[in-house]
Amino acid sequence: MEPFLKKFFPEVYTKLNEHTKISNYCKFDSQLLTTFTSSLYIAGLVASFFASSVTKAFGRKTSILVGGVAFLAGSALGGAAFNVYMIIFGRILLGFGLGFANQSVPLYLSEMAPPNYRGAINIGFDLCVGLGILLANLINFGTEKIKGGWGWRISLAMAAAPASILTVGAVFLPETPNSLIQNSKDHEKAKLMLQRVRGTNDVQAELDDLIKASSISKTIKHPFKNILQRKYRPQLVMAIAIPFFQQVTGINVISFYAPVLFRTMGLAESASLFSAIVIRAVATVSTITSMLIVDKLGRRALFMIGGVQMFLSQIIIGGLMAAQLGDHGGISKEYATLIIIFICIYVSGFAWSWGPLAWLVPSEIFPLEIRSAGQSITVAVSFLFIFISAQTFLTMLCHFKSGIFFFFGGWVMVMTAFVYLLLPETKNMPIEQMSIVWREHWFWKRIVGEVNEDRNKEAP
Repeated sequence: MEPFLKKFFPEVYTKLNEHTKISNYCKFDSQLLTTFTSSLYIAGLVASFFASSVTKAFGRKTSILVGGVAFLAGSALGGAAFNVYMIIFGRILLGFGLGFANQSVPLYLSEMAPPNYRGAINIGFDLCVGLGILLANLINFGTEKIKGGWGWRISLAMAAAPASILTVGAVFLPETPNSLIQNSKDHEKAKLMLQRVRGTNDVQAELDDLIKASSISKTIKHPFKNILQRKYRPQLVMAIAIPFFQQVTGINVISFYAPVLFRTMGLAESASLFSAIVIRAVATVSTITSMLIVDKLGRRALFMIGGVQMFLSQIIIGGLMAAQLGDHGGISKEYATLIIIFICIYVSGFAWSWGPLAWLVPSEIFPLEIRSAGQSITVAVSFLFIFISAQTFLTMLCHFKSGIFFFFGGWVMVMTAFVYLLLPETKNMPIEQMSIVWREHWFWKRIVGEVNEDRNKEAP
């Protein structure tokens, strides 16, 4: 929004409105603007490591509550900001909340969900994030029209609404059976909770798996050190590779800067915000589709289909922008519409594959003894590369120009090959028996299989 840019980022506002000689691709290249955007993610990265200890010691519910309170404080500061330091500090508090929420909510969902619905329920997390982004875009579209230039305050302060729901809701949430067993010896309470969430009294086998996993986890004093052991190598590789690949799909080009990108193409402020709304609506429908089919088709099939779809659409977008958008002037309405259509196809591919699955798969593959640490690594790697993307994208756009889409398209090829070769299928597998998929995989069995064989040799 121009009043927001004028108040906090006057250098960008001036370049946008007065400097016709500056390249279309460079008008938003400002370190202060990228610091505002990316401060949230570096705060989330730091918070995710604190969240690991809180989640393990006090339970998943406590971490969700801490995240909600941090969101409330950040939204209040953002809405009331009168200088750039307040606005960045508000973003840091929001990032702190994000670190706690992203560390604990996927774990909570995976532990509460029955194995045959775990994919759909966990993707519900990503669906709600997508709905939140769609709602935020709608709020921006509405508040941008407020005369007087203070609509941005409503946009930032409205974050308090979902934060309140999260905070109050967390108070009434039951703790997961896994957490009850891990943090207390009240197995009967855990059994009752398991019966309640499974809808059956026949839960003894699953309870025994949880108790066994908990007794193993209690022998682990330093989970971050233990996760480096060879027997956890597949999980560690996935905890690093999956969130890294998610961030180099190029989705942040769209997520953070869709209105910026459309203004780069010469669209007006209001048209840019409306285009962002259309894209988020497409993403939401695609995520719902993913929820409905992930436990039938499986994780690998969705990763592969989404990868091919993203690669082809990025190459076409890059080609159209290279041919039609130079350093100066705009782009015709027809070509702008065509580019938006292919961006929608790209976002659709992401929203039923790497969007939700990059949170689902890591949350379901870790044994209980390293689960909290493993999820923290996933969140931290994700935030680290979101931070790097956010900090560098506007500069990259300035230098790479339309070539930025070919850059990300290349990464999509690499990650699709990675999934095809190294990620086993995890659908319908009980969470405490997930080690089986690694022992049966053509590559990982050479690593974890040998560890198990060594143990068997030592047993007599």
